[in-house]
Amino acid sequence: MQPNRTFLFAPGNHARKVEKVFDAGADAVILDLEDAVAISEKIATRAVVVEAMQKPRRCRGYIRVNAINTEFCFGDIEASVTTGVDGIILPMVERPADLQMVDWLISELERKAGLPVGEIDLLPIIETGKGIAGAREICGAGGRLKRIAFGAGDYTGDMGMEWTTDESEIAPAQAEVVLASRINGLEPPIDTVYVHIREDEKLKRSAERGRQYGFQGKMCIHPAQVPIANKAFTPSEKDVAWARKIIAAFAEAEAAGSASIQVDGFFVDYPIVKKAQRVVDLAEAIAKTSG
Repeated sequence: MQPNRTFLFAPGNHARKVEKVFDAGADAVILDLEDAVAISEKIATRAVVVEAMQKPRRCRGYIRVNAINTEFCFGDIEASVTTGVDGIILPMVERPADLQMVDWLISELERKAGLPVGEIDLLPIIETGKGIAGAREICGAGGRLKRIAFGAGDYTGDMGMEWTTDESEIAPAQAEVVLASRINGLEPPIDTVYVHIREDEKLKRSAERGRQYGFQGKMCIHPAQVPIANKAFTPSEKDVAWARKIIAAFAEAEAAGSASIQVDGFFVDYPIVKKAQRVVDLAEAIAKTSG
């Protein structure tokens, strides 16, 4: 299990930011070829981000390519399928066929490069009305798909919504992304960025809401956001201790033939134990990567 609490974006053509971004404490870094890079610099930036991925780093490294309907997508993917790249972020996904075609392309490029087929992660961002409407089909695309992400910036723009600081208008879309992931057996999804960089309390609430809705992590656009989001998606010591207590008490009861017990007045059965085990597994995975 790998923690996916934070995915931190950095513009691929900004040398200073690329140099420092891997030390910001995120679980994964996304070097961007899409929105953060001017059209005139997109092609030249491919070599820059791939070179950055070859250097020693403390976290996983992803490259966000341009959307499948652009002239840059194929070249971006072709350059990105190489050693040192952990995954590719595919924006503006609206159909299962988008993912399936890119998955096939990555597989062929992995074979050509002598890489294990399926090694490179593919993380799609659903961020349009059409994408949300087709989220359940997209999540069933199969292949190397493990999890999806939700992008509120393009989604609210596409829908003509006002993206407010309390984000109430995107809650239905967030719920659909979580449900679509669950019914297709994917990992919990990754939540949208929060664009108000200096609003720490509001970012904290946004991240906590995401966790409560069923997301496992959040995309970030500034290094200062990382510790806040990390904390929101990290089980507290109290949560871990409670989860361990539930697991231990249930194991003892189950050995005696009971699968329905109370722990300090709290009803516990198999679903509760399963949730407690996820808390412990996540805490152990975080401890391992932080050590």
